[in-house]
Amino acid sequence: MFDTLLIANRGEIACRVISTARRMGIRTVAIFSDADANARHVALADEAMRIGAAPAAESYLRVDAILAAAKATGAQAIHPGYGFLSENPEFVEAVEAAGLVFVGPPAAAIRAMGLKDAAKAAMEKAGVPVVPGYHGSDQSPEGLAAEAGRIGYPVLIKARAGGGGKGMRLVERAEDFADALSGAQREGQASFGDPRVLVEKFVTSPRHIEIQVFADGHGNAVHLFERDCSLQRRHQKVIEEAPAPGMPETVRAAMGAAAVEAARAIGYVGAGTVEFIADGSGPLREDGFWFMEMNTRLQVEHPVTEAITGLDLVELQLRVAAGATLPFAQGDLAIDGHAFEARLYAEDAKAGFLPATGTLGRLAFPEATVFARGPVRIDAGVRTGDSITPYYDPMIAKLIVHGPDRDTALAQLSAALGATEVAGTVTNIGFLKRLADHAGFRAGEVDTGLIARDLDVLTAEDTERLDRARRIAFLVALGLVRSADANDPWDMSDGWRAWGTAEHRVSLSRHGERCDGMVRLFGGGVFEVDGSKIAARLDGDTIVLSEDGKTARVGFHSDRTTITVFDSGETSVFTRIDHLETREGVAEGGDVVLAPMPGMVTKVHVAVGAAVEEGAALLVLEAMKMEHTLRAPRTGIVAEVLASDGGQVQNGMVLVRLEDAADG
Repeated sequence: MFDTLLIANRGEIACRVISTARRMGIRTVAIFSDADANARHVALADEAMRIGAAPAAESYLRVDAILAAAKATGAQAIHPGYGFLSENPEFVEAVEAAGLVFVGPPAAAIRAMGLKDAAKAAMEKAGVPVVPGYHGSDQSPEGLAAEAGRIGYPVLIKARAGGGGKGMRLVERAEDFADALSGAQREGQASFGDPRVLVEKFVTSPRHIEIQVFADGHGNAVHLFERDCSLQRRHQKVIEEAPAPGMPETVRAAMGAAAVEAARAIGYVGAGTVEFIADGSGPLREDGFWFMEMNTRLQVEHPVTEAITGLDLVELQLRVAAGATLPFAQGDLAIDGHAFEARLYAEDAKAGFLPATGTLGRLAFPEATVFARGPVRIDAGVRTGDSITPYYDPMIAKLIVHGPDRDTALAQLSAALGATEVAGTVTNIGFLKRLADHAGFRAGEVDTGLIARDLDVLTAEDTERLDRARRIAFLVALGLVRSADANDPWDMSDGWRAWGTAEHRVSLSRHGERCDGMVRLFGGGVFEVDGSKIAARLDGDTIVLSEDGKTARVGFHSDRTTITVFDSGETSVFTRIDHLETREGVAEGGDVVLAPMPGMVTKVHVAVGAAVEEGAALLVLEAMKMEHTLRAPRTGIVAEVLASDGGQVQNGMVLVRLEDAADG
């Protein structure tokens, strides 16, 4: 076994690898960009090396800098994590040419699965069932459109070098094919340096089920059962679980055998995932699943497999890379209980899941294990005070739960999400909580279209909790809530007076809309807020609220500019109004389209003078390796276009201004 390991990655996965390596007595080396100089993975490692500027192309994708860091620190092996260079065969060859061990599969295996068209051809040859589609060399728009027509709509356009939902478009009508193709090609070029695509039949009611495989360098290969990753939005996984609900043993055996055969066919070594699309219109069947792709690396969702098997997959990776034989055979493996993983992102679900940035003023989780099996496990790469930047994936943490059965594990997931608090950036916690509580999901009725079908419900705000959050924010803004044992009369802020009841007016804003309130004080922690009589006391970062005979504990975070209220997964952010800075003449929100984050404009769809309907595509912004279409907030005339193709924009920059037809 090597004694020094360099992790060629950042964030959560770097922290995850460091955790296992430390337990095994292996010294770790972290690498970091300028944006990550104070990151958590840097603090956890035994040694860290700067490798470049913030953009990934100037740091985490620099093979020369990574190898130089390995040489300078005496590292004998490199773990690539996932993303970045983890599936780059040239990187593998460079690592091995430098006399180092690559913790992953051979370059030849990565190449065999790296391009979706070639991978599907190899799987067909190996007897693994594949989805009908076109994987040929004709990349002309006319030729691809003709193939889509031959296959029959709906179809999926997929970047052949893609992954993580990038460069993928669902097309349901022939007239939408050209625009979807252009978007997929741009995203493929931007993310993978390859604009070529393939076209596949879109399976009705599809379920995304993947098999974790593991192989050593001595000819042994097994599968570690399946994960169901059907809960997706924009082809990106949201909640994963293991085992798959409703999975018959015969189908599990057939799918597992196909995955192992796929791994053997390409001489695979290490941890890998074979992804299948399954027909979810009825019960799962042995002839109702097809190969999609193989991820030749550790997956983001690997903890759910660890939970149901009791194995540490990173430890297995390290031991296999060091030449060890797998310590078990297929018959030694069994499923223990049920597990879920939810991906907590800095993103705005109500705004089409736009990624967000910000500084984490508060990051609090329920009691949990860290990078280790437990009823609740938290895998995170950030801490309170860290920043979510526009340079990398905006994942904050993964919440993993494990229980004796699916119902118990799902209840644990809902409770864990409800107890998670994040302030400083918008997150998808509320969306995840509503998804965990979704009746269809609880019943095991899952397919990749569930989120899209019920998006309005899953992104709707809980008006009762929002009203309660507003009342709490008013009290916090006025500094009125005190702990039960606070008895210093000179510290009282309840406005006691000998005659009459003290009253305070308070103004906050939320999502740009002003919230005005009236608070009356009766003493003893009793208040009337906008006509509602409540009692409130402080308990750490929690307010114990009694209202209408009910008691609730509601968390909050307050800083100079904002008040964030956490209520069972619902997060409400209120902004303090500085009346000295309030000014007239600010443009109405419906008249301008602002950049929701820093990024590059890849396509402007409109010109000055164009008439647009509400919802019309105005331009496409590429940020965090994904394309985001910005649409008209109302019907009107384009008065100004302040962006151009290829232009870089900053968060909050005005990109397009609209006016009424009569204004011109």
